Amino acid sequence: MPTSTSVIIFGAVILIVMALFYAFSSGSVEISDRLGRLWRPPGKEGTAKESRQKLVDSVFAGVTKFLPSSASERGENVDERMVRAGFRRPEAAALFRLGRVGFIVFLVGLVYITGIYKFNPLLVFVGAVVGGFMAPDLWLGRRATQRQQLLRLALPDALDLLVICMEAGLGLDQALMYVGQELRIAHPDLCAELDLVNAEMHVGKTRIDAFRSLATRTGVDDLQALVATLIQTDRFGTSVARSLRIHSDDLRMKRRQRAEEMAAKTTVKMLIPLVFFIFPALFVVILGPAVLSMLRIMGQFK
Repeated sequence: MPTSTSVIIFGAVILIVMALFYAFSSGSVEISDRLGRLWRPPGKEGTAKESRQKLVDSVFAGVTKFLPSSASERGENVDERMVRAGFRRPEAAALFRLGRVGFIVFLVGLVYITGIYKFNPLLVFVGAVVGGFMAPDLWLGRRATQRQQLLRLALPDALDLLVICMEAGLGLDQALMYVGQELRIAHPDLCAELDLVNAEMHVGKTRIDAFRSLATRTGVDDLQALVATLIQTDRFGTSVARSLRIHSDDLRMKRRQRAEEMAAKTTVKMLIPLVFFIFPALFVVILGPAVLSMLRIMGQFK
């Protein structure tokens, strides 16, 4: 009986993980697409992929109907963090809740199979449930923080190219579009945000509203300062290129200061591994022979 239960739980978790990976992935591998074009008919390149995507979307839509809605304040917080982590699909929040339920089931099943619950059933099962509930939140927060760091590091390069484009005679909208095309390989996350800003302006949203949506969507302080600069420049009619150049220099100075701060913290961070791992090994190597010699001499006197 425990063996069959473990097999069922393991299979269910594997299916959930594969479904979530396919749902959150940005698409198929580019090399696979290029190789697939060699044997696909010219007019049916995206038919198989679209059919698979529709099938997965229909399955997820049916599953997410049984999950509670995210109309509460906590649900809105999850949706905001999902967007900041780069997951913009409508069913991303529902899939996140589904993954949380699957992880809770996995931890409870793992505790039951391994027999750890025998030490203290109530405490162990409650810990497994709490851990399964909080672990996805921690992962999502870390994913959003990493993406914000990538946006923060990519912003000075994008500003330099934006200034060059505007000084060459392009408007702000055309310059944003050009930056989104040129930096797509080096900084894909920032280019995706710029493409979304251009798309919002093309469908009728004003430039100020699109920039404000960018600042709210990303949650990066440097991008919020950039948006404030662009809004102020647009309102007062000052030179956008000069304002962006000054802001770019300020961002580079901030990035250098962050690097110096991280370098200053290394000495403190190295203290724990030095004290608990490196120094004991050095003491054993240096003082070990002396201690053995002293014990040998003292044994002879006895």
